[in-house]
Amino acid sequence: MTFLPEDGERGVAPAVALYSILGFWFFYAIWASLRAMAMGMDAQLEIAARRMVVTVIGIVVTWVFYLALRRFDHKPLGIRLIAAFSLAAPFAIAMVAANYYMFNIYYPVDVFTDGDREQYIGQRNFMLISFIEDGSNRYFFLSAWAGLYLAISYASEALRTERRAARLERAAQQAELRSLRYQVNPHFLFNTLNSLSTLVMRNRPDEAEQMIMSLSNFYRTSLTGDPLDDVPLEEEVHLQKLYLDIEGVRFPERLSTTISVPDDLLDACVPGLILQPLVENAIKYGVSRTSSPVTITIAARAEGDMLHLTVSDDGDKPPTEADRGNGIGLANVRDRLAARFGDQAGIVYGPREGGGFIVDLTLPIVRRGC
Repeated sequence: MTFLPEDGERGVAPAVALYSILGFWFFYAIWASLRAMAMGMDAQLEIAARRMVVTVIGIVVTWVFYLALRRFDHKPLGIRLIAAFSLAAPFAIAMVAANYYMFNIYYPVDVFTDGDREQYIGQRNFMLISFIEDGSNRYFFLSAWAGLYLAISYASEALRTERRAARLERAAQQAELRSLRYQVNPHFLFNTLNSLSTLVMRNRPDEAEQMIMSLSNFYRTSLTGDPLDDVPLEEEVHLQKLYLDIEGVRFPERLSTTISVPDDLLDACVPGLILQPLVENAIKYGVSRTSSPVTITIAARAEGDMLHLTVSDDGDKPPTEADRGNGIGLANVRDRLAARFGDQAGIVYGPREGGGFIVDLTLPIVRRGC
């Protein structure tokens, strides 16, 4: 059962309106019955039966009142207030007429003794007094329900607005994540094709073929998943190994790799290709700028509920401040972490003790959803 209208609608869902109407009239029936008992009226069963008829009529009348109010759901609040309290009057009159008929016209002898009835009928302007008194009660009764209706309507509209805003925010976040993720692949492909071109120009076909095969394996693996999906850390590390195999063709004598990831963290979920720009930077600044052997280390450790991922190198020419202002590497990773985890994630980077450069990512440990 739906308790809220669809997003394109306004006002109160029919189920909610019906429950509120039933609740109001149930309260009325209980209150009127207790009042009659307290006053010691005769013919309690007959009065109760007629009151049930009046209650059913009241439910129907209030439902029609609800249908009338729905026609103003797209109007400003001021107009809706005026409509609610204006329309309550004719519907209250309809209820007064039904109540007067059931208790004063339809077999009154079953409700009043002859003496009682003559006493009531003998009062001056009996019908007018009854209409005014009962009409006031019915009007305030329906006005109270109309106030509840408007309050529920306002609350449901506020909730729909919040849900719509949340969906728009989520869609914007997903679009941002896709954009950031798709920045990585073209950037990596551009660098790899440049390396492949260099191998071809240097007449190193075997190494070029090996790079093409490694590139094919890398893209076959990295493009199989949704850019919004997280991947197990084991898969992310495997992708970086494929990438380092490609770069190993360019720098066979200078590049070595160390992977240090505990087995109990291999199933931790991380954003796909989150390490890619960091490994690329390590190659670009740590390996390509020196003729000495360089070791790139990918490591992971847990600290409480947080996962630390580090990519470091021991090259002798770490990136300068000018280098960090270029490219998409660190900025891309920072933005992806912020879009995915908000303030829970962070990135710290800088020179290592003893030479080289290190980047440390901090993100929550998530073990489901990838």
